[in-house]
Amino acid sequence: MKFLQLIFVGAFFLKSTLSFAQKKNAHIQYHIKQASDSIIIDGKMTETAWKNAQVAEKFGMVLPMDTSVANLPTEVRMTYDKKNIYILATCFKPALGKDMVESLKRDWNFGKNDNFLLFIDTYGDLTNGFAFGTNAVGAQWDGTMFDGGSVDLNWDNIWTSAVFNDATKYVWEAAIPFTSIRYKNGVKEWGINFSRNDLKTTEKSSWATMPRNFPTSSLSYTGSLVWDRALPAHQNNFSLIPYFKTSYGKEYANADGSKIATPASYGREIGMDAKISLSSSLNLDLTVNPDFSQVEVDRQVTNLSRFELFFPERRQFFLENADLFANLGFANVRPFFSRRIGLNTNIDFGARMSGRINKNWRIGVMDMKTAENTNDNTLAQNFAVLAFQRKLFKKSSIEFFYIDKTVIEYKAPAAANPNCNCVFQDPGAPYNKNLGFEYLIAPSNNLWSGKTIFIKSFSSNKPGNKDFLNAGNLQYSNRKWTVSWQHEIVGNNFNAEVGYVPRNNYVKIAPSITRLFFPKSGSILSHGPQLMGTYYYDMDFARTDNTKLFTYLVTFRDKSTIAGVLQNDYVQLLAPFDPTRIGKQTLAANTKHSWSSIGLDWISAPQHQATFALSARTGGYYANGQLLSITGNVGYRIQPFINFDLAVTYNKINLPQPWGNNHFLLLGPKVDITMTHKIFFTAFYQYNEQTKNINFNTRFQWRYKPVSDLFIVYTDNYYIGPVFVKNRAVVLKLTYWWNK
Repeated sequence: MKFLQLIFVGAFFLKSTLSFAQKKNAHIQYHIKQASDSIIIDGKMTETAWKNAQVAEKFGMVLPMDTSVANLPTEVRMTYDKKNIYILATCFKPALGKDMVESLKRDWNFGKNDNFLLFIDTYGDLTNGFAFGTNAVGAQWDGTMFDGGSVDLNWDNIWTSAVFNDATKYVWEAAIPFTSIRYKNGVKEWGINFSRNDLKTTEKSSWATMPRNFPTSSLSYTGSLVWDRALPAHQNNFSLIPYFKTSYGKEYANADGSKIATPASYGREIGMDAKISLSSSLNLDLTVNPDFSQVEVDRQVTNLSRFELFFPERRQFFLENADLFANLGFANVRPFFSRRIGLNTNIDFGARMSGRINKNWRIGVMDMKTAENTNDNTLAQNFAVLAFQRKLFKKSSIEFFYIDKTVIEYKAPAAANPNCNCVFQDPGAPYNKNLGFEYLIAPSNNLWSGKTIFIKSFSSNKPGNKDFLNAGNLQYSNRKWTVSWQHEIVGNNFNAEVGYVPRNNYVKIAPSITRLFFPKSGSILSHGPQLMGTYYYDMDFARTDNTKLFTYLVTFRDKSTIAGVLQNDYVQLLAPFDPTRIGKQTLAANTKHSWSSIGLDWISAPQHQATFALSARTGGYYANGQLLSITGNVGYRIQPFINFDLAVTYNKINLPQPWGNNHFLLLGPKVDITMTHKIFFTAFYQYNEQTKNINFNTRFQWRYKPVSDLFIVYTDNYYIGPVFVKNRAVVLKLTYWWNK
């Protein structure tokens, strides 16, 4: 097994070495000149600087086909002064049809809006950068870029923009402060690209051309932004973001209906975040008594699997520069999962330093201290993460990381120490540490991609063998073919308490192959089959479970899709399992189960005001049972002010006794109201029959100045059967961004 791992890693290095090449679109250049007069951000091209600026035009079509010039003209101009980069994009409209937009809210959905986007690679590493943009009615869109083309929209910073809209065009004008981005002093060339998406014509285009099988955000295909002089030296700056919160909460009843006599709680809290620029490319973030009460609630899922579900991080502090920490590993083998920090307790304080040391090295350091919570038997803990990333060749990189969770004052379980006056029944191990590296392959030809990761864990309550994790994938993708391989090997004693690794003691192999066909005409844009397999074995390579999947996908020119699915499953239970997950009798360990199912996936065209998505599966289940599963989503927008979304999941499980017939309905309507670019209201309702819970959450947000907000959040929870109040809470929170 170790020999195979060495071969896999060696193949990565060889492939990277052979793929060292020049950036494809380096010859496509935009020459930016300093502004000759002051720029007023109003969406109008009235300043002399715009008339003297170079025009980037003749965009190439990316979708539906990538073999011609875009039908819709787009013109882009850029200039700068000592403080800001300025951009003016003129997006000409088709003759018929109104603008398609989703919302006035920041960071809207790319696929549901007419939009213009800007991608800049300030370091020239083809991997990291910044993205800015607008939809047709002027709602901002911004994020940091990682992995060569992914955009993290959780990054918010201060910049200004305006859109002028008429019958023939919309014009976006923006000023991006040099202090809002990171770049290397003295460099006179950046990577850059412009992207346009028009839903009415289903056309996506870009200035620097690229194949349709790559996103327009791909930094490998950027052109060159050439400055007429050296950029102004980056000035160190800092920001303070204090908050004040007042809240009311009350617990009303237990699950059995008995009333809780505890009186209502009233609270007032203050805290603060600080952002300090240490250099042109290195930033320090500090937080004291952070509060995340305004964070949107998770969308619940009916869980019929044997393992813990993954829910994404939504807390702002953990999201910036997240690629250095949270992107390690794969979907089900993550050495770091920030939602483990502050689980069932408060965070006292924390710090994070992240950014670039020089051209080839990036660093990420984070340390968080959490409080003790006697109500939930949670001990005070310290979480530390250290990551060093080294660029290799043109785009590849290797990252070394260390993750540490330490109990600050360890208290033995009461059962082990009868004389102890503590309440901590299961405090866990005094410490857990993970040490490892990850190698990312990203050749310049963009045909191959992949990565491998190796981790060794250290725990006070685990023996020092079989405590490793290795995983890797390798993918080849061109216009017609995508072939991939993934494997995971997790030792029996591997322990990642600050990670997300739902199972141990297995070997997983997951190959897949996809073939696409492109008709020259007609309503179908592409179609083709996909074969996937997921096979699990124990460490002696005895099969434990597998899934074999055949899908045939059809994509239409209006961007709607439909897919037929055939699936076969086999499971040998390694532990007792209740197939309903509602506390009924369990199936015995080592029992074997197999079944087949068929399915249909259907997603409507995104440009319609009413949209829908449907996924249906029917077939066998555990214990020779039957399962019907339907998941649907219906959306309707009264653009750009109201966006309504209804998510529905229905599961019907027929099993022999003692389980019998079970029905689980999960209902989740949500409405977003964007009254202006600064005032937003969200209401979210969830009815979950599996967990017997009803949740109602509303959030009012007023962005009274850039990145400064007033939030009013109301939450209500009920038990089902019969319905009675579980708890209620209301929060008022005020944040202010002070920038120096």
